[in-house]
Amino acid sequence: MEINCDDHLNKIADLFCDTEVDFEELAKSVKKILLAIGEDPEREGLQDTPKRVAKAYDELLSGYRADPKKLINNALFDVAYDEMVIVRDIEYYSMCEHHMLPFLGRAHVAYIPTNKVIGLSKIPRIVDMFSRRLQVQERMTRQIAEFIDAVLEPAGVGVVVEGMHMCSMIRGVKKHDSRMTTSAMLGVFRTQMGTRMEFLNNISRGAQSLHF
Repeated sequence: MEINCDDHLNKIADLFCDTEVDFEELAKSVKKILLAIGEDPEREGLQDTPKRVAKAYDELLSGYRADPKKLINNALFDVAYDEMVIVRDIEYYSMCEHHMLPFLGRAHVAYIPTNKVIGLSKIPRIVDMFSRRLQVQERMTRQIAEFIDAVLEPAGVGVVVEGMHMCSMIRGVKKHDSRMTTSAMLGVFRTQMGTRMEFLNNISRGAQSLHF
């Protein structure tokens, strides 16, 4: 099934940017940070650090430049199936927008099709599109659910995200074992307790705690 509503997909993807990363400006900024903390950016170990950081940021924040239409790539299929589809334990890596430190964990996604399903690999790619940005976990969880809901128009979507946040583990309160769980329930996942519990029971079965 072809999607030809580019503007609509860009809108629900939120903050889609089709410009290139300015590596030169990023590298200059990193050099300024090194100087500001009292380091010597010309010493051997740091000479290429600004360029390395610029390349790393391009990868870590690649979600801004993930084209939602190319991501879906016509991978929607008409299938006579109306039971729950679950993709669990999707690893993700993101960056906290408050301190620009990483947070990472697992996302669990479910939907109940009405008249179409999406290719299996696309759901982890949707998670990546929203996680590889400056984020807060609450917003990211909602964005994943709303994007899938808009693309598939299913009977419902459920998303649960677990995360470990470096901003609370290595600074501030320094609580290494703290974990954060967020959820977004749309359609029947919100209105029908049985549907929601089926999803939650499935993702809790055999689940292990997040750890390094």
